[in-house]
Amino acid sequence: MAKSIQTEVSLNRNTEVFSEENFKLLEQIMYESKFAAGTHLYWEGDSSDKFYFVKSGSVKITKSNDEGKLFILYMHHDGDLFGQIDGLQGSTHSNNAEVLEDSVIGVIQSKDLEILMWQHGNLAVEFMKWMGLMHRLTQTKLRDLMMFGKPGALCSMLIRLSNTYGAPHGKNILITKKLTNNDMADMIGATRESVNRMLSDLKKDDIIGQENGYLVLKNMDALREICQCENCPTNICRI
Repeated sequence: MAKSIQTEVSLNRNTEVFSEENFKLLEQIMYESKFAAGTHLYWEGDSSDKFYFVKSGSVKITKSNDEGKLFILYMHHDGDLFGQIDGLQGSTHSNNAEVLEDSVIGVIQSKDLEILMWQHGNLAVEFMKWMGLMHRLTQTKLRDLMMFGKPGALCSMLIRLSNTYGAPHGKNILITKKLTNNDMADMIGATRESVNRMLSDLKKDDIIGQENGYLVLKNMDALREICQCENCPTNICRI
């Protein structure tokens, strides 16, 4: 049986969870490090005594089961703060963090963050709001996977991709990041073959298309209907 998945979370600064003043406090305790593509910030079992802020680049959070199946939990980008919520309690990571491209990461020691929150109560309140927001993000992903099957999870993922990487393309939305079918399978806990089949069905129904290797979303209403979209705000509905 696979080990339980503890919550890994992200924050985009555009959510305005942290005020400009409090974010500057966080910046004061960050130390900047550069990481090459393919390196790991941490592995499962490492001490979760740090939080990370992506200044540039991208990082994916993954979990594998005892059979070696990889599941992509989150993909973090410029402006994201992430880390294990119980990192202030001396726990260990239950997931892995892999750098996808050469990145600049701001590292925050949990002990420094704890002291800062003792000194600035309003920062502690905003941190609690951030935790609540990220719990909701996790819950919506679990909802996609558990309540509406693989087709619903795939359609929800396509909507999330549109909010994260989407660009207007005539009347449609172009996903500007190339993802393999295997990548998408890892995001929804499916096999590559099943994702191939589901994407083919969506193309036949003219709900999605493909141009030069990039996905094009043609009928957002149909995608929303399949996954029974709840129209979550974009800071929740994201990869």
